[in-house]
Amino acid sequence: MSFLDCMSCGFGAVILFFMIINSQVTRTTDAPPQELQGETTRLEFEILDQRKNLVLARNTMEELDDEQVRAEDEISRIIALLEKLKAELQKEDKETVAKIERVEKLKSDIERLEEEKKRLLALEASQESGSKVRTFTGAGDRQYLTGLKVGGQRILVLVDASASMLDRKIVNVIRRRNMSDDVKLRSRKWRQAIASVDWLAAQFPPASKFQIYTFNNETRPVLKGTDGVWLDVGDGEQLDRAIRVLRRTVPENGTNMKDAFNVINQMNPRPDNVIVLVDSLPTMNAPETDRGMVTGQERLRFHYEAETEIPSGIPVNILLYPMEGDYNAAIAYWLLAYRTGGSFMSISKDWP
Repeated sequence: MSFLDCMSCGFGAVILFFMIINSQVTRTTDAPPQELQGETTRLEFEILDQRKNLVLARNTMEELDDEQVRAEDEISRIIALLEKLKAELQKEDKETVAKIERVEKLKSDIERLEEEKKRLLALEASQESGSKVRTFTGAGDRQYLTGLKVGGQRILVLVDASASMLDRKIVNVIRRRNMSDDVKLRSRKWRQAIASVDWLAAQFPPASKFQIYTFNNETRPVLKGTDGVWLDVGDGEQLDRAIRVLRRTVPENGTNMKDAFNVINQMNPRPDNVIVLVDSLPTMNAPETDRGMVTGQERLRFHYEAETEIPSGIPVNILLYPMEGDYNAAIAYWLLAYRTGGSFMSISKDWP
Protein backbone atom coordinates (compact mmCIF):
# COMPACT_ATOMS: atom_id res chain seq x y z
CA MET A 1 0.00 0.00 0.00
CA SER A 2 1.17 3.39 -0.76
CA PHE A 3 1.20 6.29 1.59
CA LEU A 4 -1.68 7.98 -0.18
CA ASP A 5 -3.79 4.92 0.24
CA CYS A 6 -3.06 4.92 3.92
CA MET A 7 -3.95 8.58 4.20
CA SER A 8 -7.15 8.10 2.28
CA CYS A 9 -8.16 5.18 4.46
CA GLY A 10 -7.45 7.17 7.64
CA PHE A 11 -9.32 10.21 6.38
CA GLY A 12 -12.26 8.06 5.42
CA ALA A 13 -12.28 6.48 8.85
CA VAL A 14 -12.37 9.89 10.46
CA ILE A 15 -15.27 10.95 8.23
CA LEU A 16 -17.14 7.77 9.04
CA PHE A 17 -16.55 8.37 12.73
CA PHE A 18 -17.95 11.89 12.52
CA MET A 19 -20.95 10.69 10.57
CA ILE A 20 -21.72 8.12 13.24
CA ILE A 21 -21.42 10.74 15.97
CA ASN A 22 -23.62 13.25 14.04
CA SER A 23 -26.22 10.56 13.53
CA GLN A 24 -26.40 10.00 17.25
CA VAL A 25 -26.62 13.73 18.00
CA THR A 26 -29.43 14.24 15.42
CA ARG A 27 -31.36 11.38 16.82
CA THR A 28 -30.98 12.74 20.30
CA THR A 29 -32.09 16.28 19.18
CA ASP A 30 -35.11 15.05 17.15
CA ALA A 31 -36.52 13.32 20.19
CA PRO A 32 -36.65 16.10 22.85
CA PRO A 33 -37.62 15.38 26.42
CA GLN A 34 -41.28 15.45 27.42
CA GLU A 35 -40.82 18.49 29.69
CA LEU A 36 -39.40 20.58 26.82
CA GLN A 37 -42.28 19.61 24.58
CA GLY A 38 -44.87 20.79 27.14
CA GLU A 39 -43.06 24.05 27.73
CA THR A 40 -42.91 24.69 24.02
CA THR A 41 -46.66 24.09 23.68
CA ARG A 42 -47.39 26.44 26.56
CA LEU A 43 -45.21 29.12 25.03
CA GLU A 44 -46.97 28.72 21.70
CA PHE A 45 -50.39 29.20 23.42
CA GLU A 46 -49.11 32.26 25.20
CA ILE A 47 -47.81 33.66 21.92
CA LEU A 48 -51.19 33.06 20.27
CA ASP A 49 -52.97 34.63 23.23
CA GLN A 50 -50.71 37.67 23.15
CA ARG A 51 -51.25 38.01 19.43
CA LYS A 52 -55.01 37.93 20.02
CA ASN A 53 -54.65 40.56 22.74
CA LEU A 54 -52.52 42.61 20.38
CA VAL A 55 -55.25 42.47 17.72
CA LEU A 56 -57.87 43.47 20.29
CA ALA A 57 -55.66 46.28 21.50
CA ARG A 58 -55.21 47.52 17.95
CA ASN A 59 -58.98 47.42 17.36
CA THR A 60 -59.56 49.25 20.63
CA MET A 61 -57.02 51.89 19.66
CA GLU A 62 -58.75 52.36 16.31
CA GLU A 63 -62.12 52.74 18.05
CA LEU A 64 -60.61 55.19 20.48
CA ASP A 65 -59.16 57.15 17.59
CA ASP A 66 -62.61 57.26 15.97
CA GLU A 67 -64.20 58.35 19.24
CA GLN A 68 -61.56 61.04 19.61
CA VAL A 69 -62.30 62.33 16.11
CA ARG A 70 -66.04 62.37 16.84
CA ALA A 71 -65.44 64.03 20.19
CA GLU A 72 -63.30 66.70 18.56
CA ASP A 73 -66.03 67.33 15.98
CA GLU A 74 -68.67 67.58 18.73
CA ILE A 75 -66.44 69.92 20.72
CA SER A 76 -65.99 72.11 17.66
CA ARG A 77 -69.77 72.17 17.11
CA ILE A 78 -70.43 72.99 20.77
CA ILE A 79 -67.82 75.75 20.72
CA ALA A 80 -69.45 77.26 17.60
CA LEU A 81 -72.88 77.00 19.23
CA LEU A 82 -71.59 78.65 22.40
CA GLU A 83 -70.16 81.49 20.37
CA LYS A 84 -73.49 81.94 18.60
CA LEU A 85 -75.37 81.86 21.90
CA LYS A 86 -72.97 84.37 23.41
CA ALA A 87 -73.55 86.69 20.47
CA GLU A 88 -77.32 86.28 20.75
CA LEU A 89 -77.15 86.80 24.51
CA GLN A 90 -75.20 90.01 24.06
CA LYS A 91 -77.74 91.20 21.49
CA GLU A 92 -80.62 90.21 23.76
CA ASP A 93 -78.99 92.01 26.68
CA LYS A 94 -78.74 95.17 24.60
CA GLU A 95 -82.38 94.84 23.47
CA THR A 96 -83.48 94.12 27.05
CA VAL A 97 -81.72 97.19 28.30
CA ALA A 98 -83.36 99.23 25.53
CA LYS A 99 -86.77 97.74 26.39
CA ILE A 100 -86.28 98.47 30.07
CA GLU A 101 -85.38 102.04 29.21
CA ARG A 102 -88.47 102.35 27.01
CA VAL A 103 -90.68 100.84 29.73
CA GLU A 104 -89.26 103.22 32.30
CA LYS A 105 -89.86 106.13 29.95
CA LEU A 106 -93.45 104.97 29.32
CA LYS A 107 -94.02 104.62 33.05
CA SER A 108 -92.68 108.11 33.55
CA ASP A 109 -94.95 109.42 30.78
CA ILE A 110 -97.95 107.60 32.27
CA GLU A 111 -97.27 109.05 35.70
CA ARG A 112 -96.92 112.50 34.19
CA LEU A 113 -100.17 112.11 32.25
CA GLU A 114 -101.95 110.77 35.33
CA GLU A 115 -100.85 113.82 37.27
CA GLU A 116 -102.03 116.05 34.43
CA LYS A 117 -105.33 114.17 34.31
CA LYS A 118 -105.84 114.61 38.05
CA ARG A 119 -105.02 118.30 37.74
CA LEU A 120 -107.48 118.79 34.87
CA LEU A 121 -110.20 116.80 36.65
CA ALA A 122 -109.72 118.86 39.76
CA LEU A 123 -109.86 122.04 37.70
CA GLU A 124 -113.02 120.86 35.93
CA ALA A 125 -114.61 119.85 39.21
CA SER A 126 -113.84 123.26 40.69
CA GLN A 127 -115.32 125.02 37.65
CA GLU A 128 -118.38 122.83 37.06
CA SER A 129 -119.21 121.60 40.52
CA GLY A 130 -122.98 121.41 40.79
CA SER A 131 -123.52 122.51 37.18
CA LYS A 132 -125.07 119.24 35.97
CA VAL A 133 -128.65 118.48 36.92
CA ARG A 134 -128.46 114.80 35.92
CA THR A 135 -125.77 112.13 36.07
CA PHE A 136 -125.05 109.28 33.73
CA THR A 137 -122.41 106.58 34.03
CA GLY A 138 -121.73 104.29 31.11
CA ALA A 139 -119.96 100.93 31.32
CA GLY A 140 -116.52 101.77 32.64
CA ASP A 141 -117.46 105.50 32.67
CA ARG A 142 -117.03 105.64 28.88
CA GLN A 143 -118.32 109.20 28.43
CA TYR A 144 -116.45 110.15 25.29
CA LEU A 145 -117.79 112.00 22.27
CA THR A 146 -114.92 114.07 20.92
CA GLY A 147 -116.02 117.20 19.08
CA LEU A 148 -119.73 117.10 19.98
CA LYS A 149 -121.06 120.34 21.37
CA VAL A 150 -123.77 119.44 23.88
CA GLY A 151 -124.19 122.92 25.34
CA GLY A 152 -126.22 125.87 24.11
CA GLN A 153 -129.06 128.10 25.28
CA ARG A 154 -131.75 126.15 23.39
CA ILE A 155 -131.01 122.49 22.65
CA LEU A 156 -133.26 120.46 20.36
CA VAL A 157 -132.90 116.66 20.33
CA LEU A 158 -134.54 114.70 17.48
CA VAL A 159 -134.75 110.95 18.09
CA ASP A 160 -135.48 108.47 15.30
CA ALA A 161 -138.32 106.24 16.56
CA SER A 162 -139.00 104.38 13.31
CA ALA A 163 -139.16 100.59 13.05
CA SER A 164 -135.56 100.44 11.76
CA MET A 165 -134.39 101.37 15.28
CA LEU A 166 -135.33 97.85 16.41
CA ASP A 167 -132.11 96.28 15.09
CA ARG A 168 -129.03 96.82 12.93
CA LYS A 169 -130.01 94.09 10.45
CA ILE A 170 -132.99 94.31 8.12
CA VAL A 171 -134.11 90.72 8.66
CA ASN A 172 -134.21 91.26 12.43
CA VAL A 173 -136.13 94.51 11.99
CA ILE A 174 -138.77 92.69 9.95
CA ARG A 175 -138.95 89.94 12.55
CA ARG A 176 -139.13 92.26 15.58
CA ARG A 177 -141.70 94.70 14.19
CA ASN A 178 -144.26 91.87 14.26
CA MET A 179 -143.57 91.09 17.92
CA SER A 180 -145.13 92.56 21.04
CA ASP A 181 -144.40 96.06 22.31
CA ASP A 182 -142.48 94.65 25.29
CA VAL A 183 -140.09 92.87 22.95
CA LYS A 184 -139.68 96.02 20.85
CA LEU A 185 -138.87 98.11 23.92
CA ARG A 186 -136.18 95.62 24.90
CA SER A 187 -134.45 95.87 21.52
CA ARG A 188 -130.77 96.50 22.09
CA LYS A 189 -130.45 99.20 19.44
CA TRP A 190 -133.44 101.16 20.78
CA ARG A 191 -132.20 100.90 24.35
CA GLN A 192 -128.80 102.17 23.17
CA ALA A 193 -130.46 105.20 21.54
CA ILE A 194 -132.37 105.97 24.75
CA ALA A 195 -129.16 105.62 26.78
CA SER A 196 -127.49 108.07 24.37
CA VAL A 197 -130.28 110.61 24.98
CA ASP A 198 -129.86 110.00 28.70
CA TRP A 199 -126.13 110.74 28.40
CA LEU A 200 -126.77 113.88 26.37
CA ALA A 201 -129.35 115.12 28.87
CA ALA A 202 -126.81 114.73 31.67
CA GLN A 203 -124.56 117.23 29.86
CA PHE A 204 -127.16 120.01 29.44
CA PRO A 205 -126.24 123.23 31.30
CA PRO A 206 -128.76 124.01 34.08
CA ALA A 207 -129.46 127.46 32.69
CA SER A 208 -130.33 126.20 29.20
CA LYS A 209 -133.63 125.15 27.66
CA PHE A 210 -134.36 121.92 25.86
CA GLN A 211 -136.89 120.02 23.82
CA ILE A 212 -136.92 116.35 22.79
CA TYR A 213 -138.91 115.13 19.78
CA THR A 214 -139.30 111.64 18.35
CA PHE A 215 -139.92 111.14 14.65
CA ASN A 216 -141.05 108.29 12.40
CA ASN A 217 -143.76 108.96 9.84
CA GLU A 218 -144.74 111.90 12.08
CA THR A 219 -142.84 114.10 14.52
CA ARG A 220 -144.10 114.74 18.04
CA PRO A 221 -142.64 115.97 21.36
CA VAL A 222 -141.82 113.36 23.98
CA LEU A 223 -143.83 115.26 26.58
CA LYS A 224 -147.38 115.74 25.33
CA GLY A 225 -148.68 119.31 25.22
CA THR A 226 -145.21 120.85 24.83
CA ASP A 227 -145.26 121.14 21.05
CA GLY A 228 -143.17 124.21 20.07
CA VAL A 229 -142.43 125.06 23.71
CA TRP A 230 -138.96 125.25 25.23
CA LEU A 231 -138.58 123.44 28.54
CA ASP A 232 -136.26 124.57 31.33
CA VAL A 233 -133.47 122.21 32.29
CA GLY A 234 -133.68 123.69 35.79
CA ASP A 235 -133.41 121.06 38.49
CA GLY A 236 -133.76 118.24 35.95
CA GLU A 237 -137.30 117.20 36.84
CA GLN A 238 -138.63 117.74 33.32
CA LEU A 239 -135.58 116.03 31.84
CA ASP A 240 -136.17 112.98 34.01
CA ARG A 241 -139.82 112.85 32.99
CA ALA A 242 -138.92 113.14 29.31
CA ILE A 243 -136.43 110.27 29.57
CA ARG A 244 -139.02 108.11 31.35
CA VAL A 245 -141.59 108.74 28.59
CA LEU A 246 -138.97 108.03 25.92
CA ARG A 247 -138.24 104.66 27.51
CA ARG A 248 -141.92 103.72 26.99
CA THR A 249 -141.99 104.87 23.34
CA VAL A 250 -142.27 101.98 20.86
CA PRO A 251 -140.32 102.29 17.56
CA GLU A 252 -142.62 101.83 14.56
CA ASN A 253 -143.49 102.97 11.02
CA GLY A 254 -141.21 104.68 8.49
CA THR A 255 -138.80 107.63 8.62
CA ASN A 256 -139.97 111.12 7.62
CA MET A 257 -136.95 113.44 8.04
CA LYS A 258 -138.67 116.38 6.34
CA ASP A 259 -141.25 116.59 9.10
CA ALA A 260 -138.49 116.22 11.73
CA PHE A 261 -136.35 119.07 10.36
CA ASN A 262 -139.45 121.25 10.00
CA VAL A 263 -139.63 121.32 13.82
CA ILE A 264 -136.51 123.51 13.79
CA ASN A 265 -138.54 126.23 12.03
CA GLN A 266 -141.52 125.77 14.34
CA MET A 267 -139.57 126.46 17.52
CA ASN A 268 -139.71 130.06 18.67
CA PRO A 269 -137.06 131.18 19.23
CA ARG A 270 -135.14 128.75 17.07
CA PRO A 271 -132.64 126.34 18.64
CA ASP A 272 -128.95 127.17 18.66
CA ASN A 273 -127.95 123.50 18.83
CA VAL A 274 -129.65 120.51 17.18
CA ILE A 275 -128.74 116.90 17.93
CA VAL A 276 -130.20 114.18 15.69
CA LEU A 277 -130.12 110.49 16.60
CA VAL A 278 -130.83 108.50 13.44
CA ASP A 279 -129.87 105.20 11.83
CA SER A 280 -130.65 105.53 8.11
CA LEU A 281 -131.87 107.73 5.29
CA PRO A 282 -135.59 108.64 5.24
CA THR A 283 -138.06 106.29 3.59
CA MET A 284 -140.81 108.87 3.07
CA ASN A 285 -141.32 112.65 2.79
CA ALA A 286 -144.92 112.75 3.99
CA PRO A 287 -146.86 111.30 6.94
CA GLU A 288 -148.47 108.71 4.67
CA THR A 289 -147.37 106.88 1.54
CA ASP A 290 -148.69 104.12 -0.63
CA ARG A 291 -145.23 103.06 -1.77
CA GLY A 292 -144.30 99.50 -0.80
CA MET A 293 -140.64 99.77 -1.81
CA VAL A 294 -138.29 102.76 -1.86
CA THR A 295 -135.01 102.75 -3.84
CA GLY A 296 -131.71 104.10 -2.61
CA GLN A 297 -131.85 107.06 -4.98
CA GLU A 298 -135.33 107.97 -3.76
CA ARG A 299 -134.16 107.87 -0.16
CA LEU A 300 -131.31 110.24 -1.04
CA ARG A 301 -133.81 112.55 -2.71
CA PHE A 302 -136.00 112.49 0.40
CA HIS A 303 -132.95 113.36 2.49
CA TYR A 304 -131.95 116.35 0.36
CA GLU A 305 -135.55 117.58 0.36
CA ALA A 306 -135.56 117.36 4.15
CA GLU A 307 -132.32 119.38 4.36
CA THR A 308 -134.05 122.36 2.78
CA GLU A 309 -136.16 122.66 5.95
CA ILE A 310 -133.07 123.46 8.08
CA PRO A 311 -132.54 127.22 8.61
CA SER A 312 -129.04 128.54 8.00
CA GLY A 313 -126.71 129.22 10.90
CA ILE A 314 -127.92 126.35 13.09
CA PRO A 315 -125.43 123.50 13.71
CA VAL A 316 -126.86 120.02 13.25
CA ASN A 317 -124.98 117.26 15.09
CA ILE A 318 -125.57 113.72 13.84
CA LEU A 319 -125.31 110.56 15.97
CA LEU A 320 -125.60 107.71 13.46
CA TYR A 321 -126.50 104.15 14.51
CA PRO A 322 -125.44 102.31 11.31
CA MET A 323 -128.08 100.26 9.53
CA GLU A 324 -127.24 97.22 7.42
CA GLY A 325 -127.22 97.99 3.68
CA ASP A 326 -127.70 101.77 3.97
CA TYR A 327 -124.24 102.75 2.73
CA ASN A 328 -125.21 106.26 1.61
CA ALA A 329 -126.43 107.30 5.05
CA ALA A 330 -122.98 107.92 6.53
CA ILE A 331 -121.90 110.11 3.61
CA ALA A 332 -125.17 112.06 3.44
CA TYR A 333 -125.31 112.80 7.17
CA TRP A 334 -121.62 113.66 7.33
CA LEU A 335 -122.14 116.23 4.58
CA LEU A 336 -125.15 117.61 6.47
CA ALA A 337 -123.10 118.03 9.67
CA TYR A 338 -120.22 119.55 7.70
CA ARG A 339 -122.40 122.09 5.87
CA THR A 340 -124.19 123.24 9.03
CA GLY A 341 -121.06 123.42 11.20
CA GLY A 342 -122.05 120.50 13.40
CA SER A 343 -120.33 117.19 14.07
CA PHE A 344 -120.94 113.68 12.78
CA MET A 345 -120.38 110.50 14.77
CA SER A 346 -121.00 106.86 13.99
CA ILE A 347 -121.87 105.26 17.33
CA SER A 348 -120.17 102.04 18.39
CA LYS A 349 -122.17 99.12 19.78
CA ASP A 350 -120.91 99.59 23.36
CA TRP A 351 -121.57 103.33 23.79
CA PRO A 352 -122.48 104.93 26.07
